[in-house]
Amino acid sequence: MLQFGVPEPGVIHTPRPAAFGIAARDGRVALVRVRPDAGGDWLDLPGGALDPGEDESAALVREFGEETGLRVTVGEPVVAFAQYFLKSDGQAVNNQGHVYCVSVAGEDPALKIEADHELVWMDPAEALRRLRHDGHAWAVAKWLRSRP
Repeated sequence: MLQFGVPEPGVIHTPRPAAFGIAARDGRVALVRVRPDAGGDWLDLPGGALDPGEDESAALVREFGEETGLRVTVGEPVVAFAQYFLKSDGQAVNNQGHVYCVSVAGEDPALKIEADHELVWMDPAEALRRLRHDGHAWAVAKWLRSRP
């Protein structure tokens, strides 16, 4: 598993099992623009931490719905990676898990509960430049290279 990011000196980054997804539509990929109340404005792949007892697929379906309002089915894994970072609440974590191909099965606005997340469809090349996490950009690059 490739490790991205640099740990904050003297800070323990808690391992955080996570899963993320790449959904494509009309040549664009789904991203979430995150604008937390604490400040910030960045782009991520949809997904996030696993709840206790949850596997990566279940977490990804739940997270996609909560962040975007999309219902998805989980396909093949693209990459596994880990990423050191500080969450918007200041918690130091090391996300560890897979990025999967996902298919959009439909939309359900009632699923979307994360008000600070907004669904954005973006050209993959632009996404590579703008994604906050290097691990997410690496996953999009690997996904692009695997496409016919």
